[in-house]
Amino acid sequence: MLYYFFNWIEQYMHVPGSGLFQYISFRTAMAVIVSLIITTGYGSRLIRVLRARQVGETIRDLGLEGEKQKQGTPTMGGLIILAGILIPTLLFAKLENIYVILMLITTVWMGTIGFVDDYIKVFRKNKEGLAGRFKVVGQVGLGTLIACTMYFHPDIVVREQVTNPKLMPEAELRLREGSDETYYTRDVKSTKTNIPFYKNNEFDYAKVLSLFGLNSATVTFLVFLVFVVFIVTAVSNGANITDGIDGLATGTSATIGGTLAILAYVSGNVIFSDYLNIMYIPNSGELVIFAGAFVGACTGFLWYNSYPAQVFMGDTGSLAIGGIIAAFAVLIRKELLIPILCGVFLIENLSVILQVSYFKYTKRKYGEGRRIFLMSPLHHHYQKKGYHEAKIVTRFWILGIILAILTIVTLKVR
Repeated sequence: MLYYFFNWIEQYMHVPGSGLFQYISFRTAMAVIVSLIITTGYGSRLIRVLRARQVGETIRDLGLEGEKQKQGTPTMGGLIILAGILIPTLLFAKLENIYVILMLITTVWMGTIGFVDDYIKVFRKNKEGLAGRFKVVGQVGLGTLIACTMYFHPDIVVREQVTNPKLMPEAELRLREGSDETYYTRDVKSTKTNIPFYKNNEFDYAKVLSLFGLNSATVTFLVFLVFVVFIVTAVSNGANITDGIDGLATGTSATIGGTLAILAYVSGNVIFSDYLNIMYIPNSGELVIFAGAFVGACTGFLWYNSYPAQVFMGDTGSLAIGGIIAAFAVLIRKELLIPILCGVFLIENLSVILQVSYFKYTKRKYGEGRRIFLMSPLHHHYQKKGYHEAKIVTRFWILGIILAILTIVTLKVR
């Protein structure tokens, strides 16, 4: 909203400084600052309200050190994360941008699912919360919405260089930045995405089933839809599972958000995308403002969520965070980097899958279930081994930072 206001001031009143709002970097910085003010400034007020309403976490007795002290700690703190994301985005982003619209929808969509789950747990006294099938339906629905919009919306395109402009009348002549060299490009609908450690760093979903002679537009869309739905579901569940000890999911997500901001900036900038030889996505640079708000919200919430936590985000925050990361990566066509970038979420997810699968297998084969880990998810395994949760969180953060650096490096590694 402020973008339009200051744009009007600059256009008609020529007030000095109003032109700053034309720059993505300035608006991103403002989004981060405002998000930090909202989460740190109003977080304590939300905690007092949650305590007054006795919105406390019910802790299951897992035999972990220090878990009894967490009984009654306010939950549903994800509400302040949602506010820290939505308000700065509405203030500083271009609201007609389809990428921004999709991210706003994702935030509200997944936040609502998480809120309903927390509400059932806290106020209906049902420890199971929202039935798993309803969560899955919500995740699949969001993935379907994102996939359909990306595939069919006319404003979601990629820019490719044209080798023979005579055969493509829609191609436009452009001047390469910093030189006299000219070249032709065109903006096209595409199912291409970036893939690490591969020539040109590009992969086309249309080629997945081409070996079987299935290369129609319908097949391509269905393949793309399945990939997107799987990514949204997996990452949102991964973030939810990771949110098991103080500050783990919040700090990890802030690192991931910062990396996504960098990836969005270079993908939405003609000069950097050309230099890095990666896919240029017109208008996607506006997502950097959203990413700035996301990082600010996670960092500000960490003020209260770090050990010992004064508030938990609940599913309101964790499901929203996971959905946001997945949707963002898909929109900037970096979703195949998720196994690296979200490696912490991945190993937490895998630890649960391996533990449950092995337990069921050994119970069926030997009549007694056996375990790979002392407890899953993986962070509980280390708690059982006697590590303090603050040390576990710090080491997982370090791992997340290493994976974030590796993700950025993949842009130039082919």
